Amino acid sequence: MAHDHLHDEDDDDLARGKEPVPHDVQEAIRTLIRWSGDDPAREGLLDTPKRVARAWKEYCQGYGEDPSAHLARQFEEVGGYNELVLLKDIPFQSHCEHHMAPIVGKAAIAYLPRHKVVGISKLARVLHAYARRLQIQERLTSEVAQCIWDALKPHGVAVVIEAQHGCMTGRGVRTPGVGMVTSRLIGTFLEDNRSRKEVLSLMGY
Repeated sequence: MAHDHLHDEDDDDLARGKEPVPHDVQEAIRTLIRWSGDDPAREGLLDTPKRVARAWKEYCQGYGEDPSAHLARQFEEVGGYNELVLLKDIPFQSHCEHHMAPIVGKAAIAYLPRHKVVGISKLARVLHAYARRLQIQERLTSEVAQCIWDALKPHGVAVVIEAQHGCMTGRGVRTPGVGMVTSRLIGTFLEDNRSRKEVLSLMGY
């Protein structure tokens, strides 16, 4: 009977346009609820396993994306423009791979074009494609910079990320308000001190 009931639940999900959640995934979340000290059979928690599973599928949708695909459409007609391209204060959310706690912050992304540019929103899309995975901030910073460097082959790339980590604010030492800053500089921004100071100043660092 229980097996038939579960199939009925799947049918209901499909009828509502929702992807069914595998039963082992739901049971894993019920196990975590029990481990936390609550009762997964309590009325308010009955649908929580499905909600949590679908939320994590959304949090981690970057695994199904190729970040470099966002940079595939490039423009060579730039009217002789060869100055810095900078996008600041890009909000993002990720989850740390150590505690699966939220990482919430903002990023600044800059590049110095050589021959090609991309639509400015594409820089944010690259960030979000990598952020929607289990991450550490250092790797996230490096991955975004390397992706832009490989795809556009510019003179230089600079990425600075500032974020707060739920594993520090909500557990352990519990230090809300403390932000972590990471940077990755490639090309002229790494090799030329003047260029490095200029880009970091424009980013606000």
